[in-house]
Amino acid sequence: MGWVLIVVSLVVLWVASLCKILRGSSSPSRSLFLNTGGALPKRNVLLVVAHPDDESMFFSPTISYLTSRGHNLHVLCLSIGNADGKGDIRKEELLRACAILKVPLQQVKILDHPDLQDGFGRVWNHTLLAKIIEGEIISYGIDSIITFDNYGVSGHCNHRDVHYGVCKFLHDTSQGTIEAWELASCTKYDNSCGLFHCP
Repeated sequence: MGWVLIVVSLVVLWVASLCKILRGSSSPSRSLFLNTGGALPKRNVLLVVAHPDDESMFFSPTISYLTSRGHNLHVLCLSIGNADGKGDIRKEELLRACAILKVPLQQVKILDHPDLQDGFGRVWNHTLLAKIIEGEIISYGIDSIITFDNYGVSGHCNHRDVHYGVCKFLHDTSQGTIEAWELASCTKYDNSCGLFHCP
């Protein structure tokens, strides 16, 4: 009985964390994104992460929710996570995780760009990130983006740069119909973590 309570609590916390922040209304509007019943169409969603394992550590409930509701999910991982020389292993782990999470592997892209290498202290160019993200959006007709907030959950500079790359794309684009969601970081001073819509 105790495990049921834990699972229910986690699901409630996760659902409560899905709010809008990056684009549009600054007030939470969970129902528009979460409610896939009735007339709301299935979405073409792009999850943008920095490293292999981000999808599992930070976004697996979101991925499971989206795939279970029939949304068309694409994953863009901007590096192979090679800071410790294990990039090839981490890349394969991401592909296996996506297969388990029911994301079609042809909808998973993992980059190994020379200017987007994993590591603390490695600053990623936000204009380059915005251009890469724009290419994915145009190629796949994306109408929703999910990524990190400006703290990047753990404070990792690559996570934070991904956030700023998405924000740069949103700022520069003329495509006003794209919704963007960010995973709000929890700190010891703030317990309002979860996914929020980007203004």
